[in-house]
Amino acid sequence: MKSRSVPELVRLCCRALADKKAEDIRVLDVSAESSLTDYLVFASGGSQPHLRALRAALDEAIKGSGTRLVGVDATEESGWTVLDAFDVMVHLFTPAQREHFGLENLWKDAAEVPMAELLPAPPPPPALAKPKAPRKAKAKAKAKPKAKAPAKRKAPAKKKKRA
Repeated sequence: MKSRSVPELVRLCCRALADKKAEDIRVLDVSAESSLTDYLVFASGGSQPHLRALRAALDEAIKGSGTRLVGVDATEESGWTVLDAFDVMVHLFTPAQREHFGLENLWKDAAEVPMAELLPAPPPPPALAKPKAPRKAKAKAKAKPKAKAPAKRKAPAKKKKRA
């Protein structure tokens, strides 16, 4: 299976995270600052189960691309999970742990990759269909009583003569 290029792997990771509703996704190009990896991806999950779901989605996406995971560190209930795909390293945090460690602040010299370059633009919201003008209820014309045709008069019955 052919491996994806590094930028494509970063896109793939970001799409997998976005599809699982990861929050505050950021990507730093650290290729000039680090000999360990080229890209750092940071994202938050609202809870430990959310982090597990994000990890599972990343695991599936990375392996599906033909890229081998070098390692995963996910100490249960730590609020921090790391997936290492060699050229791309993904850090998943709960919001409290992300703020506590401030890992992104250690890489201030790294170039941030704009998310607009990594994720497709969201589809525009469906156009609100103009409400159809309410149909005017056809006023039922009051049925005028049909003028009764004059009843045909019967010719008066002839009296029979008595014999």
